[in-house]
Amino acid sequence: MNHSYYTSKIYGATETAGKYLWVDIDQLDPGKGKIHGLLSNTHRQAASVHLSFDFPFYGHILREITVATGGFIYTGDVIHRMLTATQYIAPLMANFDLSMSTNSTISYFDNGTALVVQWDQVHLQDSVSQGPFTFQTALHSDGRIVFAYKEVPIDINEIRSVNHPVKVGLSDAFVVLHEIEQIPNVRRRTIYEYHKVDILKSKIANSTAVEMLPLPTCLQFSSCGPCMSSEIGFNCSWCSRLHRCSSGFDRHRQDWVDKGCPEAVLNMQQRTTTSITTTTSSTTTTTATTTSRVAFVTCPPPAAEVDEPEEEQREVRLQTGLLVGISLVMITMAAAVIATVYMYNHPTSSASLFFIERRPARWPAMKMRFCRSSGNPAYAEVEDPGLEKDDLVVIDPIHTFVISGHDRRESFMDSKDGFIVPNQRERFLSDHC
Repeated sequence: MNHSYYTSKIYGATETAGKYLWVDIDQLDPGKGKIHGLLSNTHRQAASVHLSFDFPFYGHILREITVATGGFIYTGDVIHRMLTATQYIAPLMANFDLSMSTNSTISYFDNGTALVVQWDQVHLQDSVSQGPFTFQTALHSDGRIVFAYKEVPIDINEIRSVNHPVKVGLSDAFVVLHEIEQIPNVRRRTIYEYHKVDILKSKIANSTAVEMLPLPTCLQFSSCGPCMSSEIGFNCSWCSRLHRCSSGFDRHRQDWVDKGCPEAVLNMQQRTTTSITTTTSSTTTTTATTTSRVAFVTCPPPAAEVDEPEEEQREVRLQTGLLVGISLVMITMAAAVIATVYMYNHPTSSASLFFIERRPARWPAMKMRFCRSSGNPAYAEVEDPGLEKDDLVVIDPIHTFVISGHDRRESFMDSKDGFIVPNQRERFLSDHC
């Protein structure tokens, strides 16, 4: 059967293909098949499973799924009750309770190109006496989906759906947020199930299988030309603001609306219609030529595809300038800290000497002097003429001097030898550095 997004084939119990599609996990590579401990002992629970490959589902690439005890796989990325009911892969969705039997398990196997999930010996909570069910689903990297059934003890149409929905097939949906005019800053969430594949429950029995093959979608096109000229059963349109090809109905519908893609596509179609009308001729040759140029007319030039509204460009420039300014300030502060630490630990470096020589006049000056006592050059403190300073104590291994007063021409007193002649301080410090 053709379902627009998939084609489905049902294999009966007497057909060889149905038995071939069943995957015996126990016979696969040891250690690769895993039994999920949590799901194998509970009811109405789900757990995420990471895929080692890209799995296309309705044209969308999935790398993670959610396996549920209720006989289905949830394919959405946001856990929501209504989304769970509309985004699923269900080999047999029903009210299974794995806590009722120690033999009930959920196992999965991933070989890099396919993932097999198996519900083994599971019982219905509403009908415990009707025997266990064993079935599985396989997700392939090319988008192919297989349902295989080993044990189906009753007619699926007889399973009660009062406490849990009963479904076999696929479904996908999208969420749209609508502004509520009466209540500011409040939006209403609406879930649209835009497509569903229902498999006839009466066809499901022991040793049967269902194979679903994906059909081309608009999402597979990555440029405007192939998107607009495609003939795959969908009305594909190109939105240059999202750089995406879509029919307008997929999981990213909200982005399609927020970016104004429906209006942009409508304007593009109007321009195309006007162009075709003005160039139409009565001859068949001219008409064919005009039709072949539709894709070129509807696709904007490459430069136009990257253009954004002026307000968005201004905001981007403002944010870029702010980031650059903050980065420059941080770099300057870091450089200042590094330079300060370096000069503090290397007082004889060129940078340190540069700042020492240019420090404020109120700081004492340091100059290189030759010490007569040690015979080695060293730094000695020297005051400029007219410089006033506070009391200072100079400690020397041989002499201790107390320098007091506010004028450099004050006398200096030696604690051992008495006074030193005024105006000889520079020479004295040079000799006893």
